[in-house]
Amino acid sequence: MPESAPGAGIRFLSSTDGLVKRQPLAVAGVLLLTLFVFCALFAPWLAPQDPAALDLHGRLVGPSAAHLFGTDELGRDILSRVLYGARISLIVAVSVVGLSLAIGLVAGCMAGFYGGWLDTAINLYIMNAFLALPGILLAIAFVAFMGPGLGNVIVALAISGWVGYARLVRGQVMAVKEREFVEAARALGASDLRILSRHVLPNIIQPLIVQAAIGMATAVMAEATLSFLGLGVPPPAASWGSMLNDARSHLFDSPHMVFFPAMAVMLCVLSFNFIGDALRDYMDPRTRLRAGL
Repeated sequence: MPESAPGAGIRFLSSTDGLVKRQPLAVAGVLLLTLFVFCALFAPWLAPQDPAALDLHGRLVGPSAAHLFGTDELGRDILSRVLYGARISLIVAVSVVGLSLAIGLVAGCMAGFYGGWLDTAINLYIMNAFLALPGILLAIAFVAFMGPGLGNVIVALAISGWVGYARLVRGQVMAVKEREFVEAARALGASDLRILSRHVLPNIIQPLIVQAAIGMATAVMAEATLSFLGLGVPPPAASWGSMLNDARSHLFDSPHMVFFPAMAVMLCVLSFNFIGDALRDYMDPRTRLRAGL
C-alpha cells in the first residue's frame, strides 16, 4: 500500500492538470463560486464592520487600510456590504432555480407524458400566456403589487422563470416516453408515477442540470436589477443591486462605490455561466469525444 500511494498522487495531479488545461473556464468558475459561497457563509466573521453601521464623518472615503473597498455616502463599509450581499444573491439564485425547476418539472412532465388536451392547455395556453410578457417585467409588476422583500422577489422570479424549465422538460419527456424501456415498464403494469420517477426522470436530468446552472446566473442578474430599481430587499439589508443604485449619484466623484458591487455581480454571474457551459460540454458525448474528456 505505501508503494502505491505516490503513484496515485501523481495520477491525481496529472488528471487535475489535464482538467485545468482542457476546461480552464470551468475551473475558474468553480473557484469563483467557491469563493462567493465561502464569503456568504462566513460573512459575519469576514466582514470588518457591521454592514448597516453609519459613520457620517467617514463618508465617501476611498479604499484604504481601514476600509479596503472604501465607504459609501452614509459611511458604511463597502467590503462588509459586498460580503453580506453575496448572501442575498446566492439565496435568491438557489431558491428561484429550485422553485422554478419544481414547477416546471411538474408542468412539463404532465404536458409531455399525457399529451392531448392537457398538453394543449399547459403548453399552448398557460406557457404562451407567461411568454407573452418579458420575464423581468412580470417580476417587476408582481413585486410592485406585493411589495419589496426577499420572499416576494423569489416568488416573482420563479413565476417568470418556470416556463423555460417546463418547455425543456416537456420536450425531453416526449422523446423519452417512446423509448423501448418505457414501453416495457408499461407492459409490465408499472404505474405512471413509477414510470416517470424510475425511467423518465433519470434520463432527462442532464439538460436540467445545465439549465439550472445557467438559470442561477440569470437569477442573480434579475435580483440585482430589482434591487437597483428599489424593488428588492428593503434597506438596511445589503444587496449588490441596491448598492449600485446608491452609487449612481457618485459615479464620478466616488467610483469605488460602483466598481466593487458591479465586479461582484459580474464575477458571480460569470462563475455560474462558466460552470453551465462546462457541464453542457461534458454532458454532450460529441463534445467530450472531441475534447478527449
